[in-house]
Amino acid sequence: MPEQDWTGRTMVMSGGSRGIGLAIALGAAKRGANVVLLAKTGEPDPRLPGTVHTAAAEIEAAGGHAHAVVGDVRSEEDVQRAIDEGVQRFGGIDFCVNNASAINLLGTVELPVKRFDLMQQVNVRGTFLLTRACVPHLRNASNPHILTLSPPIGLKPEWLGGHPAYTLSKYGMSLLTLGWATEFQSDKIAANCLWPRTIIATAAVQNLLGGDEAMARSRTPEIVADAAVEILSRPSTEATGNTYIDTDVLAEAGITDLSKYGGGTELATDLFVEG
Repeated sequence: MPEQDWTGRTMVMSGGSRGIGLAIALGAAKRGANVVLLAKTGEPDPRLPGTVHTAAAEIEAAGGHAHAVVGDVRSEEDVQRAIDEGVQRFGGIDFCVNNASAINLLGTVELPVKRFDLMQQVNVRGTFLLTRACVPHLRNASNPHILTLSPPIGLKPEWLGGHPAYTLSKYGMSLLTLGWATEFQSDKIAANCLWPRTIIATAAVQNLLGGDEAMARSRTPEIVADAAVEILSRPSTEATGNTYIDTDVLAEAGITDLSKYGGGTELATDLFVEG
């Protein structure tokens, strides 16, 4: 049966100052969880809402306990510091959520090499570093989960050819996660990916993927958060090695009325989603 009370459980998340990550953190907080956030935004940025500190305050207000760490998921030292501080404060780690991600949809010739490097380092290296540091503690948890915000792996030309560098970085996150499902199966650590069926109303969509028009066709981050909480509530030995889509997860949980998540009738399908 899915766990409803997460009192005493600890989630470690990369990013989470805003958007989908913050929504997931708040979903965990509402169940009483502790949340350790590792994010770069320590000071307000006029282009982006929220900091790791404002996110921590929201988590506390929602009923959880928060520990904010200003750092870079690309840095092995920063990642280890976040894990060590989280374990020292809360005693262990139950959930590792790979949320931090960089996006740039330019083609190969147009994409600056430094942007290519950024996506591979944040998306792939960051996911590897955070999970690697969490695993020794996840092995001691009663229902341990790794959850990565990355897509199903589809080889259609539109995904491979439209923005190869970004696709490589996101598929890298998924490949790592599916690999971990097998690698850590004997430790009873679940490893799954989660991706939204539609675009989600975040700063990235507003600033990079279409502005107000795209936002009007987006669902709210809470739909991904509710799906994430559902996955993390499942027994780790029974739910692992999947590339979940948010609406499918909610349907499995008996939630089919999605009107509260907004988006109207002309929803825009997200990248990498087929069918």
